[in-house]
Amino acid sequence: MEAGFLDKLNSDIVFRDYNPPEPDDDEVTVDQTYTGVCFRDILTQQGFFPRVSLPIIPGHEIGGKIIKTGKSVQNFHVGDRVSSLIYIPCGKCNYCLSGNENLCINKISYGEKINGGYSRYVNVSERSLVKVPSEVPEEAVPIAACVIGMLYHAIAKMGKIQKGDYVLITGAGGGVGVHAIQMVRALGGHPIAESGSKWKEEELYRLGAEHIVSPENDYSKEVKEITGGGADIVLEDVGIATFSKSLRSIKTGGRMVVIGNLKPEPVELPLGLIILKGNSIKGSISSTRDDLKMGLDLLQSKIHPEIGAKIYLESINDGYREMLERKVLGRILIKYK
Repeated sequence: MEAGFLDKLNSDIVFRDYNPPEPDDDEVTVDQTYTGVCFRDILTQQGFFPRVSLPIIPGHEIGGKIIKTGKSVQNFHVGDRVSSLIYIPCGKCNYCLSGNENLCINKISYGEKINGGYSRYVNVSERSLVKVPSEVPEEAVPIAACVIGMLYHAIAKMGKIQKGDYVLITGAGGGVGVHAIQMVRALGGHPIAESGSKWKEEELYRLGAEHIVSPENDYSKEVKEITGGGADIVLEDVGIATFSKSLRSIKTGGRMVVIGNLKPEPVELPLGLIILKGNSIKGSISSTRDDLKMGLDLLQSKIHPEIGAKIYLESINDGYREMLERKVLGRILIKYK
């Protein structure tokens, strides 16, 4: 069986024969139908996560059917369909014990510190897993944590969305943004999509966007006109290219939740604007097991996986290039079967 490896930074993924070792006592071996491709995989390749252990099998969007279990695993069995967090929480620190395991300072990330999803068979800690309801489609299983659970955490928990809130979503045509539109609607809000790709606009409306604004303009003025004063929440998924306009799009007393940073460079932070408008800016990272469970519940009815392409593993380098060139609407999945 072949797996994809990142051998050195700023280089293509290479392919070698690979068979995972037997699972450790607290691990299971998962047979994947699909694994997801995240922009974080590209940032890892480009060296923006300097603690990555090389060589590594990238990929953290993991899910499938259990085919082996370690001898101490009790809550999962061969045949169970499971979805994984993108990391292994330690299970012992104050963050883990309080249900905030996404903040665990001892967590170990798949695809960065230990081998991840660019392999059909992958060993996963039972502490990372949640069982998948039968009604959840197979394409949704690997993206339930990194995309859907992460969005639930960001919009519901960090953004504290209320019914009727206006939510500006930057990068709305990407693999996160297309699902954010659906999440906002599922939680009772009004999604405003920011996208610089004209060819995506019809699909963004189909997914539920009520308005679309362009980064080519000072869309903060347009957002204020649409909402009568500014967005209640901005979900910032792009970074430096949109941050300033997004900040000026927030209403007095509104909040920004930052979930993405496609070009890791410092942004200008006008403190006076934040103080005078009483705005808040929060970072939101990943998802907890409870978020993952909620994401899987939503994937049974209210949110549908928007998959822009299904590719074989050997096409992953082309997939990265298409993501960088914004040629894909929605998520890319690697298919193994």
